[in-house]
Amino acid sequence: MKKIINTNEAPSPIGPYSQAVLAGNILYISGQIALNAESGNLVLDSIETETQQVMENLKAVLSAAGFGFENIVKTTIFLSDMNFFPVVNEVYGSYFSADFPARETVAVKTLPKNVNVEISAIAVKG
Repeated sequence: MKKIINTNEAPSPIGPYSQAVLAGNILYISGQIALNAESGNLVLDSIETETQQVMENLKAVLSAAGFGFENIVKTTIFLSDMNFFPVVNEVYGSYFSADFPARETVAVKTLPKNVNVEISAIAVKG
């Protein structure tokens, strides 16, 4: 059994997918980019603010499902340039207090709307 998670606190999907899907006690969160849900604008002032917006979007989806960052077990970070890694890593790390999730970080040629960072996550409760 699966439940579609959708919140107005995170950007609406820009394609045929859901913000997240809850299957049992596992939450699968689609890749989030730096779209501000309120304005609909991209937040691209710096790689730091872009990453913060991505993490805030993840936080909104987690919250809508009754989860938090402490429930994340796996993330995938997609970067347009691996040179952004140190800043992205610092911002990303600030959202976790301990027991960091498993993760991979990959550089890709292009991301949706030509952003610099996209992050997806899997969270578990129980």
